[in-house]
Amino acid sequence: MIDAKIFMGSTPVEGGKRVQRRSPYDGRVVSTCPECSKEDARAALKVAQKAFEATKKTPLAQRIAWLEDVATRIESRKETFAMAITDEIGKPIAFSRVEVARCVETIRLTAHALTHLRGETIPTDATPSGKEATAFWRRVPAGVAVAITPFNFPLNLAAHKLAPALGAGCSVVLKPTPEAPGVGYLLAKAFIESPHAVPDALSLVYGDAEVGSALVGSDIPRVISFTGSVPVGNIITKTAGIKKVSLELGGNAATFVEKSADIAHAAARCAFGAFVNSGQVCISLQRIYVDAAVYDTFAEAIARETKKLKVGSPYDEETFMGPLINEEAVERAMNWVESAKKAGARVVAGGEVVEGIFAPTVMADVTDDMPIVCEEVFAPIVSLVKVAHFDEAVRKMNDSPYGLQFSIFTNDLKLARRAVDAFECGGIVVNDVPTVRFDIQPYGGMKLSGIGREGPQFALEEFTEIQSVVIF
Repeated sequence: MIDAKIFMGSTPVEGGKRVQRRSPYDGRVVSTCPECSKEDARAALKVAQKAFEATKKTPLAQRIAWLEDVATRIESRKETFAMAITDEIGKPIAFSRVEVARCVETIRLTAHALTHLRGETIPTDATPSGKEATAFWRRVPAGVAVAITPFNFPLNLAAHKLAPALGAGCSVVLKPTPEAPGVGYLLAKAFIESPHAVPDALSLVYGDAEVGSALVGSDIPRVISFTGSVPVGNIITKTAGIKKVSLELGGNAATFVEKSADIAHAAARCAFGAFVNSGQVCISLQRIYVDAAVYDTFAEAIARETKKLKVGSPYDEETFMGPLINEEAVERAMNWVESAKKAGARVVAGGEVVEGIFAPTVMADVTDDMPIVCEEVFAPIVSLVKVAHFDEAVRKMNDSPYGLQFSIFTNDLKLARRAVDAFECGGIVVNDVPTVRFDIQPYGGMKLSGIGREGPQFALEEFTEIQSVVIF
């Protein structure tokens, strides 16, 4: 069990009343953390404000060495980190190990990207008034950053914020998800205990809305980086004031299975993309638009693939899908299914709770007016919608307030190129699911899916400012 502490900069603080985190699988207490208040949040921000005077002057070589050392520390304790993820959020252990490996890669990729964080000279002599000047622009640390992270990838998504923020020379206050305080603590500890760490550069507090509001609403931070729901993202944009705000919000990922596609491949990949991490992924495949010519064949194929998936204990090495994050999520998932059934949809796989775990569910004969395809379900439910042709699929996929990632399965190269031009989203995948994400790529959405981009090279832009210099 992890007994997490507050970090006021590099100083661990026990705190007062402790909050227990129970496993969503078996109800055991797996971690505890202090119950933080808005006063704790404000105190952490003041520490960060003072620390920024040092972090912004830290040599690049030290920051790169810091990130490399943290990556090595996490890699050397990969099983500890993986077990903490499985304990706190119920992610199957095999996928928890994948998340740890991705976290290590994210940090190392950020260290590499730091060597490419550069500016350019400015040809001021392009106008007569500038002929005597030498000018250039560069990127400088933005200031104090607040990082607020979600439960579904509690380690890697925190690394996507901490590594570029600290690597850029910012000081940071991290507020991890209440569902995984222990994972946040282990990650922060790895950064703070590194011999290359800048003293007090990273602080760690816990909590939910009260603590988050105190962090976001303060005048101290220059950057707010948040991953979570659209309603909370909307509150942040209204509360933050004049700050740099980066938001990775909800999604309603969709794909089109065209008649020329390899149906067996598409069905297997769609089952993976819809049900990995129990569907609790912003880019979890939720809507599948299928060409009418292959609709029945595809429906049968994905139902077969879904029924092959092993569901059960997240501690079993062979388990593909474990529990949802809590009982409320299970109840919400069942409500989605019942609502769709009443409206005329059919369950072709799953649609039930087995030993406390909501089964991976495929809904067929879903229509555009059903909430199950209009809103983000964030559960292991995927809906099949029959379409007559590509243009109808595109229109329906784009007819959403979200625009994170879409994909297409086709062996028609011209159609694939048309999809790239037609899809209104931040990321497009051809011949795989929209759930695909490489940590090196720019990641983020359009519309209500967010503002800004993650990915080491691109996140560094979020945590830096452009400064122009003119010398006479």
